[in-house]
Amino acid sequence: MIGYIVRRLLWLIPVLLVTTVLTFGLMHSIPGNPFQKGDRPLPPQTLRQLLAYYHLDEPVYRQYLRYMANLFKGDFGPSYQYLNRTVNDIVRGGFPVSIMLGVLALLVALVIGVPLGIVSALRQNTPVDYFSMFFALTGVSVPAMTMGPLLIWIFALKLGILPVARWGTVQQAILPAFTLGIGSAAILARLTRASMLQVLREDYIRTARAKGVSELRIMVRHALRNALIPVVTVVGPMAAGLLTGSLVVERIFAVPGLGKYYVDAVGVRDYPVIMGTTLLYAVVLVVANLLVDITYTWIDPRIKLSQR
Repeated sequence: MIGYIVRRLLWLIPVLLVTTVLTFGLMHSIPGNPFQKGDRPLPPQTLRQLLAYYHLDEPVYRQYLRYMANLFKGDFGPSYQYLNRTVNDIVRGGFPVSIMLGVLALLVALVIGVPLGIVSALRQNTPVDYFSMFFALTGVSVPAMTMGPLLIWIFALKLGILPVARWGTVQQAILPAFTLGIGSAAILARLTRASMLQVLREDYIRTARAKGVSELRIMVRHALRNALIPVVTVVGPMAAGLLTGSLVVERIFAVPGLGKYYVDAVGVRDYPVIMGTTLLYAVVLVVANLLVDITYTWIDPRIKLSQR
């Protein structure tokens, strides 16, 4: 197990290297520069001074090598848009907020989606099943840009029990977390239901019932653990997406996460901010998939991670 984890973490190095090359190359392949904005161009002398100050007048490969040298020192570089802040400052301020929002959204998805799918499978073709699948279909179909304002209108404006937006208290985190997590909960509910129905039709389930094993023991020890394997597979990339936050949800609820900076950076070609946030998202994705692989061995002991 330890050897497998070490190898997967070592694989993070080439993954991040390829990510930096692709992202850096794509950004610099777009014509223009971060300082040429609007219909009022900068004076040529001022533009040359800015490009020279940030080393943007050098060949692309030298810019990349300079960036990587600073990155190995833990320096993501300066921001071209926020002149009084570095990318490290932006990450320290926004990334924990995005992570917290993602964790809450993931909890919403797991707490609602998995139990709903289990109950739906156990009560197949009953009103409970129909309601669960109606919820799943609605959650998948309604995007966050619609769900967020709808929840604000119901719980903040009409009922007045939750704040409209902002971040910092438990009450302020409820609506963003549900807006971000409800779609994932719907996906997990449908997947859990389908997986449970398939497992419940297996021969070993019928054999356990024929031997007189209690229904609760069959569900917990035999059916549920096997049914969760495909669910956990989906949770990996889903968790990575939720933990890095939603750009739309952070905008709707004025959550001070990385989403705002990432969107603004793309619009004004703030290269260091784009690079920094992209690398962080890549790390979260790799770590989430590693945790999924480790979870497999707990759910199903027959699955062994290769040590070679």
